[in-house]
Amino acid sequence: MEAAKPDEISHPPMDQLQGLEYCIDSNPSWGEAIALGFQHYILALGTAVMIPSFLVPLMGGSHDDKVRVIQTLLFVEGVNTLLQTLFGTRLPTVIGGSYAFMVPIISIIHDSSLMRIEDHHLRFLNTMRAVQGALIVSSSIQIILGYSQMWAICSRFFSPLGMVPVIALVGFGLFDRGFPVVGRCVEIGIPMLIIFIAFSQYLKKFQARQVPILERFALLISITVIWAYAHLLTASGAYKHRPEKTQLNCRTDKAHLISSAPWIKIPYPLQWGAPTFDAGHAFGMMASVLVSLIESTGAYKAASRLASATPPPAHVLSRGIGWQGIGILLNGLFGTLTGSTVSAENVGLLGSTRVGSRRVIQISAGFMIFFSILGKFGALFASIPLTIFGAVYCVLFGLVASVGLSFLQFTNMNSMRNLFIVGVAFFLGLSIPEYFREYTAKALHGPAHTKAGWFNDFLILSSSHLQLLH
Repeated sequence: MEAAKPDEISHPPMDQLQGLEYCIDSNPSWGEAIALGFQHYILALGTAVMIPSFLVPLMGGSHDDKVRVIQTLLFVEGVNTLLQTLFGTRLPTVIGGSYAFMVPIISIIHDSSLMRIEDHHLRFLNTMRAVQGALIVSSSIQIILGYSQMWAICSRFFSPLGMVPVIALVGFGLFDRGFPVVGRCVEIGIPMLIIFIAFSQYLKKFQARQVPILERFALLISITVIWAYAHLLTASGAYKHRPEKTQLNCRTDKAHLISSAPWIKIPYPLQWGAPTFDAGHAFGMMASVLVSLIESTGAYKAASRLASATPPPAHVLSRGIGWQGIGILLNGLFGTLTGSTVSAENVGLLGSTRVGSRRVIQISAGFMIFFSILGKFGALFASIPLTIFGAVYCVLFGLVASVGLSFLQFTNMNSMRNLFIVGVAFFLGLSIPEYFREYTAKALHGPAHTKAGWFNDFLILSSSHLQLLH
């Protein structure tokens, strides 16, 4: 048996990861940077399409409404990303939509006063305005905590041991967005997963003009190949007599995005009408804002490590949270149907491409704004089957989780106290949300079932995202 290499047995702790080609302030050539920025834009489409595709039909919205929400979300994502990279933490992070806001938004959708509206379009508009009002009010939490530097005081206590579960569970906590999505259409998802891993890990030494093409652009190349393969299956009639759910996840022509998208449309504030404000809705949304705050803090730490940047000081983290609060305020004003957080999948892509350049992320923000205005072109890319994104998430969320685990090298793992903290934090962080999922699936409501809907939502969010608070 071949002897193990010394660096595989033990290695001294290192503040920066090895093998990164470009750090936060070093930039690839303009052509390469534009291609990498487009790759980050394509990846950001997954969440930008998934969230409205699930929520808009529940609100009574049409395909036209869904496309308009997706365009608005992408536009605001681009603006927030530019603001964060220019004035916030200045780390190479994409600020995208957050799944943490789903529970209070669904609660607002099922509000009895809104469900009584018979006209579907009117119900959609009234629900959107209620969500906008809740986002606007709840954004004040991050704005106050950030700009008052209160979050800087809290973040001084984030030791390497404490950051392990915070960062790792940002990735592990999204496991249901990975292979469960792949399983909805295995004939597309499994090949995508295999090709993406093969290109990024096993064929990465293939170079053209001294650029590792397959490693650096594994996402773009594999998505193009599998998207063409999925279109071939669709055109050949492979899904003609399959169930509707299978067709929605596998076909390339079932999203109704291209036909519904306008050629040119510029999103603007209050485009859905004046927001409405309800105290119960706002309280429920505040729990999501707190979850987004913790989640983003972990993601910022991971991004700084993958960009070979120095760990962000407490005041920089606090400033970033303040700008993120501004971002949630913009979400509420424009009507994106969800709040903002750091995109964990785009953080993972920094590690996959080994490029942590800030310029690349700013270029991706430009693509988000450009294609959200040119609706038909943006809808073409947004029509990529979501199963393909699920396969990519399996790799990229895992990368983010492993960055969190890498902080263990700075701790004494021979200490029983440290072992206790890490083990219990991980176990409860995964076990408690599973309890809430099982209980809700059986009882159709959470363990807290009081007459105060906002309190029920607050408890569900606080508990089901406990992994982010350890």
